[in-house]
Amino acid sequence: MWLYSEIMTLGDIPRHYARTTPDAPAIIDATGAQSFAELDAASNRVANALLALGLSPGDRVAFLGKNTARYFETLFGVNKADAALLPLNWRLAAPELSGVLVDAAPAFLIADREYEELAAAVVRESGLDCRVIGYDSEKPGHAELDALMSAASSEDPALEVDPWSTSVLMYTSGTTGIPKGVKLSHQGYLYLRLCEHLEPSFDYSASDIMLTVMPLFHAMGVGLSLQAIYNGAAIAVYSMPDPGTLIKLIKRDRPTLLPIVPTVIQMLLDHPDASTADYSSVRLVVYAGSSISPYTLQRAITEMGCDFLQFYGGTETGAGVTFLRPADHKLDDKTLLKSCGSPLPLIEIRITDAEGNEVAPGEVGEFLIRSPSLTTGYYNKPEVTAAAFQHGWYHSGDAGYRDSNGYLYMVDRVKDMIVSGGENVYSTEVENALQQLSGVKLSAAVGAPDEKWGERVVAFIVADPGAGLTAEGVIAHCRTLIAGYKVPKQVEFVDSLPMTASGKVMKHQLASQFTKVLA
Repeated sequence: MWLYSEIMTLGDIPRHYARTTPDAPAIIDATGAQSFAELDAASNRVANALLALGLSPGDRVAFLGKNTARYFETLFGVNKADAALLPLNWRLAAPELSGVLVDAAPAFLIADREYEELAAAVVRESGLDCRVIGYDSEKPGHAELDALMSAASSEDPALEVDPWSTSVLMYTSGTTGIPKGVKLSHQGYLYLRLCEHLEPSFDYSASDIMLTVMPLFHAMGVGLSLQAIYNGAAIAVYSMPDPGTLIKLIKRDRPTLLPIVPTVIQMLLDHPDASTADYSSVRLVVYAGSSISPYTLQRAITEMGCDFLQFYGGTETGAGVTFLRPADHKLDDKTLLKSCGSPLPLIEIRITDAEGNEVAPGEVGEFLIRSPSLTTGYYNKPEVTAAAFQHGWYHSGDAGYRDSNGYLYMVDRVKDMIVSGGENVYSTEVENALQQLSGVKLSAAVGAPDEKWGERVVAFIVADPGAGLTAEGVIAHCRTLIAGYKVPKQVEFVDSLPMTASGKVMKHQLASQFTKVLA
């Protein structure tokens, strides 16, 4: 049943490939390539160093740093020591991170020199007895972690690790403003690999190179990287560059797999260097994280000249639970291009109304997910866990529908739905209309309090310089594409949209800012 039956925990991945293909590249970063044998040995040293310092089974080890090989050495090392990795969002401020630390209470915080002041401030504000261990991504070998690893044995600690124990404690991106610690088990990750193994369209192999520029403190970055390395593929890991640099990076490193979010796809297509971009090595673009307009997707398929695969999932599912497979990306079918696909083998999705009744095809309801890859729960939050997971089903908070052919369409987060004049308005419908207007680079639709309508639709737009867009013109354009009650009643032009590191617009922040302006 299992692709590699000897891989029972995440720490077994480098063990397996160090034995079977020791010289094959595992991780590539700015310092060069690291083989599977080297990754296995380095992760053993991390495990043994932390165990010598008093790390206990079930402890958490926080990691604060950008995408490098050191992240994976730490991830696998912490897991080999029977502990969980806590990836921290380096974009957050000290008070935000200290809240995470207070909740997770890690035993150690491994921090890049770039963030040593932030790490010290976070530990100080949290009041925890948490030792900070520094490393230097720009000068490997010149920091405390390097000294600890050099003094530690490269022999496998060979601890027995429960496959259902937490391997990664991943805090949600906070689009709601309230991050929660999602416990992701070794077994959950491996069950997701089993679902992929049984999926006919899935074909990662050891000859692939995945370019990981998605942040590794986010479920998409970690999940897809583990997906690649479990199948023996190499991971070229860098922090997300600007679009022009990303175009050069793809041309230089020749990746075959490219996971990016829709906002990055659009930025690549609109960049001045797009006409000279070389995507000939890329065989598959994997995208997720937010909605994408059919127009943008058609452009991407045509201009990038490779296969595309969309997945739908979340932190709580470990990664994707549905695929819109490459064969489904049909240029002449705009409706299907809006779909997030259908479930992978072993995964079920129900769509229900507020009372829990399954809705008919075409009717919008909440996605309920049953999957062997689901989180084992929220850390320190039994009541929140009980509310989100009922009778084995995860209540995702995502609103969507299923068509007569079984394809799923996500229309919004339930909490992002706008109720205007008694009618439900899904922000993604408005945004799809906005993105079809020439000159609109990025857009977001939110609800604002309104005495007459309850809520009114407000559009926030980042426009191309010199596009000459006006609020009146935007509203008139939308009237040609969507129902009148969905058309924005107000348009705000902004320089940028607040986004999470995974490319999701933080709509609660937009709505909050707008409300403050009104007040």
